[in-house]
Amino acid sequence: MDFSILHPADQIVTIMNRLYYYGMTTMTGGNLSIKDSDGTVWISPSGVDKGSLRREDIMQIKPNGEIVGIHRPSVEYPFHLGIYKKRPDLGAVLHAHPTALVAFSLLRKIPNTSIIPDAKLLCGKISIAAYACPGSEKLGENISAEFEKGIDTVLLENHGVVVGAKDLFSAFMNFETLDYLARLEINAGTLGGEIHTISDKHMEIFKLRTSPMLDFFHPKVRTSEEQAVRRDMCALIKRAYGEQLFTSEQGTFSCKLSDGSFIITPAGQDRAYIEPEDLVLIKEGKCEAGKTPSRSVLFHMDMYEQHEDVKTIIIAHPPHLMAFAVTDNVFDARLIPESYIALKTVRKFPFGSTFMQPKLLAHEFSLKNPVAIIENDCAIAAGTSLANAFDRLEVMEYSAKSLIQAQSIAGDIVKISDAEVQEIEKVFNL
Repeated sequence: MDFSILHPADQIVTIMNRLYYYGMTTMTGGNLSIKDSDGTVWISPSGVDKGSLRREDIMQIKPNGEIVGIHRPSVEYPFHLGIYKKRPDLGAVLHAHPTALVAFSLLRKIPNTSIIPDAKLLCGKISIAAYACPGSEKLGENISAEFEKGIDTVLLENHGVVVGAKDLFSAFMNFETLDYLARLEINAGTLGGEIHTISDKHMEIFKLRTSPMLDFFHPKVRTSEEQAVRRDMCALIKRAYGEQLFTSEQGTFSCKLSDGSFIITPAGQDRAYIEPEDLVLIKEGKCEAGKTPSRSVLFHMDMYEQHEDVKTIIIAHPPHLMAFAVTDNVFDARLIPESYIALKTVRKFPFGSTFMQPKLLAHEFSLKNPVAIIENDCAIAAGTSLANAFDRLEVMEYSAKSLIQAQSIAGDIVKISDAEVQEIEKVFNL
């Protein structure tokens, strides 16, 4: 989907729908605005169910102050106007109250953007605005003063967060990343131990990472096998996004076809709306013309070259499992029989392994060692089919969530014993 061609009212409805149904705001909480090219500000209404907004519900505030629409604009509209006045370079403002970011606002703390690279890149510098009553002139002054400093993301004391950007999708992507980061930091804190950050050196290397330049080819025939894989991949990619295993532009799926070629997700494309025609075919080291594959395409290529029996690879960022990626805690799959059967041993590799040493990392995988955690970066699941790899990814995240929840209950976690593991391996021929 080309979000930029949507009408401002449709953009607001679309993003508010995502905010509400992904649990990032409540029925009447949060507000979004877009500044049009003529200076008109389109803004969500006050007191209207955010889960069922229509385009006709969206209000307009004209440059002369005239209000147009069938409702009242959000009671927070003064601070939206104040931000646009202080920062004419911004084209959209997002305000919401996701629980993780509210938790930080209650503590007057800012999430640590050095935990994962995407947060460092997207969220930039973050500040905190002093508390004031919602809708008040004072709140608008407090928020606008922070934006006037050139800051695009402002946490509000005892309230939520405000994000400004050139357009609404960019604001949402930055907000979604910050919310993910906050949840990850909370999960890691619950798990216990020191939370590790990315060094400046590694961050500079990550910034230089781009999709590799591959020769192009023009596919002549689309087989029914390829068409089915494209369809099935899109269904699971959207499911992964719905389960918050991915964020908008994070997460990669690939699937090998019977002729040795493979299909992979594109770089920089919203996972929530991905369609079969967006996916990229890689054949004999060449890329389908007119498309840009995931930046991790070389790792996928090395995996399929080294492991004939691996048919699918998924790279994801599940917020509970990633708590193990940013701490020294070891993920032990000996929790319930199902987790050990699906995962066996979950190993951890250094940050940057997927793009700095893809051949070496690929060498460490097999169907007997099909999953891994990459420090401060991602989780990887390989399998014999899309369903097989996706199941492993889900099992890893569900198991990690169980471990974190168990950590918050008094008592010692008891793992499956060595004898019980041996019995499982014998019964299930592991």
